[in-house]
Amino acid sequence: MSLNRTDAEQFARVLTESLPYIQRFTGKTMVIKFGGNAMTDPELQESFARDVVLMKLVGMNPIIVHGGGPQIGKLLSRLGIESRFVGGMRVTDEETVDVVEMVLGAAVNKEIVDSIHRNGGRAVGITGKDGELIRARALSGHLAGDGAEDIGLVGEVESVDTDILTMLANSDYIPVIAPVAGSADGHTYNINADLVAGKLAEVLQAEKLMLLTNVTGLLDGEGETLTGLTTQRVDELIANKIITGGMLPKVRCAMDAVRAGVTSAHIIDGRVPHSTLLEIFSDEGIGTLITNKTMGTVDRP
Repeated sequence: MSLNRTDAEQFARVLTESLPYIQRFTGKTMVIKFGGNAMTDPELQESFARDVVLMKLVGMNPIIVHGGGPQIGKLLSRLGIESRFVGGMRVTDEETVDVVEMVLGAAVNKEIVDSIHRNGGRAVGITGKDGELIRARALSGHLAGDGAEDIGLVGEVESVDTDILTMLANSDYIPVIAPVAGSADGHTYNINADLVAGKLAEVLQAEKLMLLTNVTGLLDGEGETLTGLTTQRVDELIANKIITGGMLPKVRCAMDAVRAGVTSAHIIDGRVPHSTLLEIFSDEGIGTLITNKTMGTVDRP
């Protein structure tokens, strides 16, 4: 069935609007944290897979870091292991970290890889332990919360060896990374996926860090989505208690990335089909954009 004139004009407008973005971002690295509803809704997962396949086809280098909290919680419950959280972090003992590694490194990781394959792409699933991609250490006090109770084998990124990612970037493969990693003392650590994505973006000097979440982005006091923010402006929003609670760790991850040289960070609504493409390829975008610019207007993309 052919398009009517209105639909055809809209289709042409979308294609022509995306052209300068494709030209600008060809060869650029995009680190994407995939989580939330987009991981648990099959239709959203398929739309996300199509997005990253298209990104790779037009010359970008998407790198996916995924979470899997609900899936971990479900298996722990089936095994009769209690889930406890301190400051939003899952308390992770030796028994729990085995479950985390199994769920993230096997079930969830392979599900995302399979989804990319179904949509015509080529993906390789790895964990931070593979090829010693990531070296972990125990989560430091400023992240865990000074004075907080011991949360066990919860880690942060100590170092990254980019050899594997560089090799994949020069191929047709999309890396899909599970956020578990080994340490110098032989322990396996469960690391927050936002922290892993942010650190990878920093080390790779990515063009964009994209954090998919279950909200429309950063909100002002009236519930409107904020975008085009400088790091200075975000600091003001935090100081004025506009940004609080569970969004703070995600925002600080984005801020650390752009201050370390990542061109821009985006907090976007993973509940919207094709949200990744809408944020990259359209003038309006669909979430909150943060850059390290300190003067003038922050422009998309």
